[in-house]
Amino acid sequence: MTDWADETEQRMLEAALSFAPEMGWGPAMVDRAARRVGLSRAETELLLPNGAKDLAALLSRRHDRLTLERLSLIDPSTLKIREKIARGVETRLAVAFEDEQALRRWMGFLALPSNLPLSFRLVWESADHLWRWAGDVATDENHYSKRAILSGILISTLAVRLSSGPEAASAELSARIDNVMAFEKWKAGIKPAKAMSDFAAAMGKLRYR
Repeated sequence: MTDWADETEQRMLEAALSFAPEMGWGPAMVDRAARRVGLSRAETELLLPNGAKDLAALLSRRHDRLTLERLSLIDPSTLKIREKIARGVETRLAVAFEDEQALRRWMGFLALPSNLPLSFRLVWESADHLWRWAGDVATDENHYSKRAILSGILISTLAVRLSSGPEAASAELSARIDNVMAFEKWKAGIKPAKAMSDFAAAMGKLRYR
């Protein structure tokens, strides 16, 4: 049987996706989605104690799940590392842009300074899923440097896609992969603090253009 909380979270997310393009991601949107689903205020607070942040996380994780479902049709062992990265990022973007109007408001919400820790955590989760699909088994510092680098690629290509369209995003993806293909660059990686700084800068550019 489907767990009540899991099922109701997804119903709330569906309602949120219909309201977010107009209302954005905030308390008013959460209240309206809850009314559509038929939840009381107490039930809403029990289900989503962090309100819009919880819904934002649900959307990212839904996109991760759908991305992995589509990637499961591909055998990554038949691809070179560059192709794995490109296919993973392209699929993740394609899934996200199926909710484009809500996604734009979602990105603005996550670009708020108070939401950057959540933003970083969610993009790190996405990068981790893609690397695991690609067959990465690193347990040393490479585990973290690969995810930090891919997190940067994900956020930069998403920002370019939102502002300039799919062709520009493809060019951005290709250029970013070119910058990190050398193994020693992957091995050296980006320190977590530097990755967070770069991520915050990218989110700031997205928010303030």
